Amino acid sequence: MYPVKLKPYISSTIWGGRRLIDEYGVETDKENAAEAWVLSCHPRGCGVIENGEFKGRTLKSVYEEDRSICGKNAERFKEFPILIKFIDARDNLSIQVHPDEDYARRVENGAGKTECWYILDADDGAELILGFKKEISKATFENSIKDNTLLDHVSKVKVKKGDFFFIEAGTLHAICKGVLLVEVQQNSDTTYRIYDYNRKSADGKPRELHISKAVDVTQTLPYKMRKIDECKAKELNTEQKKLLTSCDLFNVSRVKSDSEYASKADENSFVSLLFLDGEGVFEGGGESFSVKKGESVFVPAGTGNFKVIGKTEILETRI
Repeated sequence: MYPVKLKPYISSTIWGGRRLIDEYGVETDKENAAEAWVLSCHPRGCGVIENGEFKGRTLKSVYEEDRSICGKNAERFKEFPILIKFIDARDNLSIQVHPDEDYARRVENGAGKTECWYILDADDGAELILGFKKEISKATFENSIKDNTLLDHVSKVKVKKGDFFFIEAGTLHAICKGVLLVEVQQNSDTTYRIYDYNRKSADGKPRELHISKAVDVTQTLPYKMRKIDECKAKELNTEQKKLLTSCDLFNVSRVKSDSEYASKADENSFVSLLFLDGEGVFEGGGESFSVKKGESVFVPAGTGNFKVIGKTEILETRI
């Protein structure tokens, strides 16, 4: 395996916009690009390799032939460990929650979903919904869904470009209109929809809610910002690179380079490079190709030294 550029899977929804198409170069025949799954081995939508020997194949098919491309840190996972996506919210997303690993395996026979969000842009006054204003009982939570008063209990957070949020499984949340972000998450699509503004699907029927399961898994508490261990951040942060989060699921950093960013993919983990701005040339593992805003590069574990030449902003993810 060698470093590859990936073509994303595109999802079109009733709340999605066109910024990923117009500003990030995402190609699709769909009405909008609500989500672009820029690193994905999920069966619902896989990234396709765009260069070299494996051009035209899904990353998932290559991974299934050689799981070592993810590195030693990923050996504990049954499947490809993460999914990374752009999300463009032209309208409000549903208020939802994701189960943790134990509940998801037991009830859904799938993975749980902890995620994090890096805000790329936000309209003036744009918000996220995160947790509750104050702790409430499960009964109060369930009743508020049924009597349409849930919005009286949730906490809304103003956001701006560059903000970062860690969303642990069990946290009630929603992306609201006017927010463009990157999401790094566990490789799961298990979502329990709690409230959807009484919208209807394309067939004219109300969108399905999952109230019972949501009540089971939701932590009915205020959202608490997660702080990175200061020693680890001090050790890993550089003038170019800022550690955004470090947990047992993924490590995410923002890289800003005026001329060249050099790093290494060792035997422990692959490296995902998502280009948020700028353009340049990627060199490493015997490969050399152009890169630009909106593109995603997967560098297999064990590739060794690589570099990106050019003025770029990158979201870098490792396991």
